[in-house]
Amino acid sequence: MSDLPSVLFVCVHNAGRSQMAAGFLTHLAAGRVQVRSAGSMPADQVNPVAVAAMAEVGIDIAAEIPKVLTIDAVEASTVVVTMGCGDTCPVFPGIRYEDWKLDDPAGQGLDAVRPIRDAIRARVEKLLGELLPAA
Repeated sequence: MSDLPSVLFVCVHNAGRSQMAAGFLTHLAAGRVQVRSAGSMPADQVNPVAVAAMAEVGIDIAAEIPKVLTIDAVEASTVVVTMGCGDTCPVFPGIRYEDWKLDDPAGQGLDAVRPIRDAIRARVEKLLGELLPAA
């Protein structure tokens, strides 16, 4: 087990919001945080519009693959961030949970996904500041 904080981002399909959040945290934390994402009912692929929106800000999530949410992933996390997965996320004592209310980018165009992406980035930056306070 690592001494690094670990964040698990969860949404239903693990194809949009959670993938964008994981992409931002991976990029911004630069190896100082373990980052995972998963979905309660994972899609076949990451939403191509989410991939395009992230590419606009220099983050490549094209190679990511939606993963199924497991109890092990939750138990191994310092923070679990849910994004519309409802009651399907298991809750364990000692793990911090946050629920981020964000629109689902599924079926939306790039103009609609950009503000979702930007809201995710702001929340990831805040979370990162809490996990890794400035020395």
